[in-house]
Amino acid sequence: MTAIVDFLNTIFWGYVLIYGLLAVGVFFTIRLGFLQFLHFGEMVRAIRGARQSDEHGISPFQALCTSLASRVGTGNIAGVAVALYLGGAGAIFWMWMVALVGMATAYAESTLAQLYKVRDGKGQYRGGPAFYMAKGLKAPWAGGIFSVALIISFGLVFNAVQANSIADAMLGAFGLPKIWVGVALAILAGMVIFGGLRSIARFAELIVPFMAAAYVLMALVVLAINFTDVPGVLMTIIRSAFGLEEAAGGVAGSVTAAMLNGIKRGLFSNEAGMGSAPNIAATATPMPHHPSSQGLVQAMGVFIDTIVICTATAIMILLSGVLEPGSGITGTQLTQQALEAHIGVAGAYFIAVAILFFAFTSIVANYAYAENAMIFLGVGNTLGLTLLRIAALGMVIWGAYEAVGTVFNAADASMGLMATINLIAIVLLSGTVVKLTKDYMEQRKQGVVPTFKATDYPELKEKINNDIWR
Repeated sequence: MTAIVDFLNTIFWGYVLIYGLLAVGVFFTIRLGFLQFLHFGEMVRAIRGARQSDEHGISPFQALCTSLASRVGTGNIAGVAVALYLGGAGAIFWMWMVALVGMATAYAESTLAQLYKVRDGKGQYRGGPAFYMAKGLKAPWAGGIFSVALIISFGLVFNAVQANSIADAMLGAFGLPKIWVGVALAILAGMVIFGGLRSIARFAELIVPFMAAAYVLMALVVLAINFTDVPGVLMTIIRSAFGLEEAAGGVAGSVTAAMLNGIKRGLFSNEAGMGSAPNIAATATPMPHHPSSQGLVQAMGVFIDTIVICTATAIMILLSGVLEPGSGITGTQLTQQALEAHIGVAGAYFIAVAILFFAFTSIVANYAYAENAMIFLGVGNTLGLTLLRIAALGMVIWGAYEAVGTVFNAADASMGLMATINLIAIVLLSGTVVKLTKDYMEQRKQGVVPTFKATDYPELKEKINNDIWR
C-alpha cells in the first residue's frame, strides 16, 4: 500500500500538479487579460463592500476569512523555512510568482462555485467544485470522486497534521503533554464546528484578521529594527532566484532548487487550484450580486496568504542570519530561532502561539470544506454530519500524539487526485469564466453596480439555480 501511495505522490506532485497548477494559472492569467494585475483595485473594492449577508449565506468577508483560516496554516511558518533551507533565498521569489498567477486560478474556481451553487435542506447556500462538475460539466461521477478525496484529506488527515504541529509547538515552548493538547484542541474545535457553518464563519471573521495582523505587525517590528538591511535582503531574493549570487542557505546558486522549492511550497500554502476554497466561496451571498465578485474576493486571499504572510516569515528569517545550509535546522525550529535572534526568547513563544492560531483555524475551516462534500454526496443529514464531526475531532486527538507521516502521504495522494480533477474541470469551464468576467467589468465600466442576469446566459438555463440568480 505504501508503495502505491508513494507512486501516486510521485506522479501527482512530481509532474501533474507542479506543472499543471502553474500552467493553469498562466492560462487563466492570459485568458482573463491579466485580471489580477489590471483589476487589483477591484479586488480591494470587493473586500471593502463584503460585510453584508442574508438568511441564505454568510458574508463575502466571512467567506474570505474562512478560506484564509485554511490557507494560512503551518505552511506559512514551517513551509517557508523549509523552502529557504532547501532552495535558498531565491525560493521566495518563485513563491511570489506562483501566487501571482495563482490569483487568476483562485478567481476562476471561486467564480464557478458561486455560479453553480444550490440551497441545502435548511436554505443555506452550498457549492464548490463537486457542484460545478455535476451541473456545469454534467459529470456527477467526477464530483463524487472529488468529494470523497476532499473528505479524506481536508476533513480528516490534514486536521491530524495541524494538531501534530500545535502539539509539537506547545511541548517545545511550554512543556505541555501532547495528548492533553490534543484533547483541549478537540474540545475547542468541537465548540465551533458543532455550531455549523455560520458558527465557523463567525469564528473565522473574529480570529483570522487578528492573527494575521499580529503576525504581520511582528514582521514590521523586525523590519524596523533591521531597516538598513532590508534592501539588501530583497536584492538577495531576486538575484538568488536567477542564480546571480550564492543563495543564503540551501543549494548555492541553484536556480532549479530555488524554483522547485519555491513553487512547491507556494502551491501548498495558497491552495489556488486545489478546489478547497471554492467550497466556502459558494456559501457566501455575493456583494454585488454577481458570481465574479466572490471570485475577486478569493483571489485576494491568495495575495494575503503568500505575498503578505509568507513574505513576513521569509524576511524575519533572512534578516536574522541564522539560516545555515547543511545545519539540519529547518521548519518551525528555524523560524523560532530567527525570531529569537531579533527579540530574544520571547520569539520562540510568539511562534508557538502563532502556530496555535494558524493551525487551529485551519482545522475548523478544513472541516467546513468536508461538510460541503458530505452534502453533495447526499449524506449531509444530522447523522452524517455528526459522524463527520466526531471523526474529525478524533483525528485531532490522534494526530496530536502520533507520528502522522504515512497517513500524511496518503492525504497528499488524495489531495493530488482532487486537485487534478478540479484543474481539468475549471479549464473546461473557462469559457464561462471569461464571459462572466467581461460582463462584470463591462458593467463597472458603465458606472453601474454589476448584477448577474440569468437571461444573458441562455446556455446556462438548465444548469444554474434560477431562484438564486433571479
